[in-house]
Amino acid sequence: MREFFKSTRFKILLGFLAFLVGIMVFAVTKGGYSVSGASIINTVTKPFRKVSNSISMKIERTLDKVTNATEYYNENQRLKQQIGELNNQLTEYKAMKEEVEELRKFVMIKEEHEDLIISQPCDVLGYVTNDPFKSFTIDKGSADGIGLHCPVATAEGLVGITVEVSEHVSTVRTILSPDLSIAAVSSESGSTDYGIIEGSILESTEGMTRLIHLDIENRLKVGDLMITTGTSGIFPKDYSIGTVTKVALDSNGLSAYAEIEPCVDIGRLSSVIVITDFDGKREEADED
Repeated sequence: MREFFKSTRFKILLGFLAFLVGIMVFAVTKGGYSVSGASIINTVTKPFRKVSNSISMKIERTLDKVTNATEYYNENQRLKQQIGELNNQLTEYKAMKEEVEELRKFVMIKEEHEDLIISQPCDVLGYVTNDPFKSFTIDKGSADGIGLHCPVATAEGLVGITVEVSEHVSTVRTILSPDLSIAAVSSESGSTDYGIIEGSILESTEGMTRLIHLDIENRLKVGDLMITTGTSGIFPKDYSIGTVTKVALDSNGLSAYAEIEPCVDIGRLSSVIVITDFDGKREEADED
């Protein structure tokens, strides 16, 4: 032992300890504090106490998680349930908002076309597979007063006509189809600019249709609105169909045609109404 105290290792250790004590005394006196045994001890032990407090807090948090795990789990489940209830309320609110919007459109149609007798709003069940002209089915049928060849529309414009009707489901042929012809006239230039709305495969791919048999001297211009003439007795008068996007001569040079953009986005329908009766149709029935 005596040899250890005389050894170089002991002298180095003693010098290092003296150096540490000197730094601590300097740090304490530099701050204006008097040096006492207690303050020196506090200064020396401060780093160890910080580490100890940090470890103690981590252990405390870990123990809290373990001992209160059930309580935290129950609280988490309660919050999840509340979130689920709020999501359900939000979904119901959106559904009610959409329903109110549909009813608002329903009222708008009645206000603009007082002679129309229309169905309740019909949900679109789906589009007919592989039909480029966007035929679709709706959730109303003969049980709801819908018959064959009833016009189908929205508040924005004409959509098509019913071609198949069962008790609770109907199929609608749209204005994009070449199998549907509608007499149309310009709402801008009057009765001098009229023709037949009839779809084609080329236009239908772009969601467009075509006005054919148009007089070569027509005054149509881009942006003009085409509406129904009501002369056929199948469609009500003055119902919007679409706007002119292009006017050109037919290949034979004897007549003109116009490309028409429907007022309704035919490929993105969620609901429609069916016009079950109107003045022009009733008058024609009375004459028969």
